[in-house]
Amino acid sequence: MAYTKLNRSAATLTKNRTEGSISPFSGMCVTCVDGCIGMCEIGKSAYRGHEVLYPQPFGIITAASEKEYPVDLSDFSIMGTAAGAQGIEADSDKATFPKVSIETQIGHDKGIKLKVPFVISGMGSTNVAKQNWEGLAAGAAISGVILTVGENVCGMDENSEFKDGKIVRSPDMENRVKSFKDWQQDGYGTVVVQANVEDTRLGVQEYVIEKLGVEAVELKWGQGAKDIGGEVKIKNLKKAQELKKRGYIVLPDPEDPSVIEAFEKGSFKEFERHSRLGMVEEESFMQRVEELRKAGAKYIFLKTGAYRPVDLARAVKFSSKAKLDLLTVDGAGGGTGMSPWRMMNEWGIPGVEIWSLLYQYLCKLDKKGEFTPDIAAAGGITFEDQIYKVLSLGAPYFKLVGMARGPMAATMVGKTIGKRIEEGQIPVYVERFGSTAEEIFVTAPELKKRFKERFKNIPTGAMGLHGYFERLSQGLRQFMAGSRKFDLTYITRDDIAALTQDAANISGIPYITDVDKEEVDKILKG
Repeated sequence: MAYTKLNRSAATLTKNRTEGSISPFSGMCVTCVDGCIGMCEIGKSAYRGHEVLYPQPFGIITAASEKEYPVDLSDFSIMGTAAGAQGIEADSDKATFPKVSIETQIGHDKGIKLKVPFVISGMGSTNVAKQNWEGLAAGAAISGVILTVGENVCGMDENSEFKDGKIVRSPDMENRVKSFKDWQQDGYGTVVVQANVEDTRLGVQEYVIEKLGVEAVELKWGQGAKDIGGEVKIKNLKKAQELKKRGYIVLPDPEDPSVIEAFEKGSFKEFERHSRLGMVEEESFMQRVEELRKAGAKYIFLKTGAYRPVDLARAVKFSSKAKLDLLTVDGAGGGTGMSPWRMMNEWGIPGVEIWSLLYQYLCKLDKKGEFTPDIAAAGGITFEDQIYKVLSLGAPYFKLVGMARGPMAATMVGKTIGKRIEEGQIPVYVERFGSTAEEIFVTAPELKKRFKERFKNIPTGAMGLHGYFERLSQGLRQFMAGSRKFDLTYITRDDIAALTQDAANISGIPYITDVDKEEVDKILKG
C-alpha cells in the first residue's frame, strides 16, 4: 500500500501532467517530457526553489498532512452496552444523553474548570491566526475551553515596545488576552501563552504574567507538524530587517545589499522568518519552571511534538518531576502553521502510536508512585468519535484533547458568513436557513438568552466556533450515554476495541473479537 502522495498536491498548488500514470515510488509522471512547463513539485521547484517547500497560498490557509498512516483512530470502534449506567442511576427516565457531564477540571489544584474537555492549541504569529483571533477568543471563552496564544506574537508585533532587549508592551498580545477575558463566563476556561526560544529571550511570559494578568503559561518543545521552529513569510523589507534585529533568523539576509537589490527588483517577493531550535536539558528546564513560578505563573504547561520516543520519555519524566499542570503531546501530520510540506507528511510519530507510547510511559511512572501530569492529546482530532476514542485510549491519564484546524475552520466559516450577511450576498447553501445571524446560527437563541444586549456584539466567527463545539459536545454525550458513561471520569480503555491486529498490537487495546471474553464465558456457562 502506498501511504504517501509524492510530487503533487493541492497544498503546493502542483499536479502531474500524466495524472493517470504516475510512478508510485518517485511520484513523477511515468513519461517526463522535454517541453513540459513544470506543473509538478519538481518542475515548480526548478523556477521557485525553496518557496515550494511550503503549503500555498501562504498565510491564509491552515494545512495538514495528506499521508495515509497505516493505523489511525478509524482502526478502533467504540463499545456500547445495553446494561447499567455509571455516574447516574440506571433508570431509563434519568439516564438520558443530555444528562451526561463533560465538564472537567485540570491543574494541580483542579483550578482550571472547563465546560468541555477541549484545548485550542497554539495559534501564534501566522496571519490566519491574527485575522481570526476575535472569533477564536470570544468563541473559546463563551464555550468554556482553554485557548492558547502561540509563539512569536510579541516578536512579530510591529508596535511592540522593548527595553534592554525585553518586551514591555505588545498591543497585539494585549488584544489577544483581552479578547478572551472580555467574554469569559463564570471562570470557565483560561488563556495560555506559549514561549519558544525567542519568546523566552524577549521575556514574553514574564510580561504577560506581570502586565496582563495571565495565570497559565506553556513551555514549547515543538509540535506534530514540523521538526523545526516556526516560520512566516514577510513581504516588507523594513519589517524583515526589524525582525532580524529582534533576534530572529531571516532568510535571505535582509541587510545584505545584493539581497536588498534583488528584492527591490522583484526577483523574490517574500522573506522567511524562522525560529530557533530549542535545546532540551533537564537542568535548564527545571530552572525555567522555577523562574516562571517565581514570576507568578499559577499554572505551567508543556507542549511537545512527534519527536522520537526518548524525547517523549523526557517530556513525561520532566513534567512529572516539575509537577506540571498539563502536558500536551501532538502526533505527526497536523498543524495550523506553515510547516514545510514534505516534513509535515514524512516526519515524526503518528497519533495512535505516540499516544499509545505516552500511555505506557505514564503507567510506568504511576506504578512507581510518581506524579503523573494531566494530559492533552493532539494531532488531527476533529470530531466527537475521535475525541471519545482518544480519551479512552489514554484513560485515566488523558483529560483533554487538543484541536486547532477544526476550531479555526469553524471560526473562519462563521466570520465569512457574517461578512456575506453584511454584504447581502448570502450563498444559496446558507440562505435556506435564513438571512440573519440569529436565523442562520442554530445556537444563536441560546447565546441571545445568555448574553442579552451583548449578543449583538458576539462576532459571527465566535458563533461559528461555539456552534462547532456545541455539535461536538452533543455528539460526545451521545457516545458516552451509549457506553453508559455519564461522566468523563468513568471513561476507560475498555470503551474501545481494535478493528485490526496492528491497532491492537500498537495500542494494547484488545482486538474486537477478544473483548469481554471472560464475562461472555461466565454468562454462557451460567
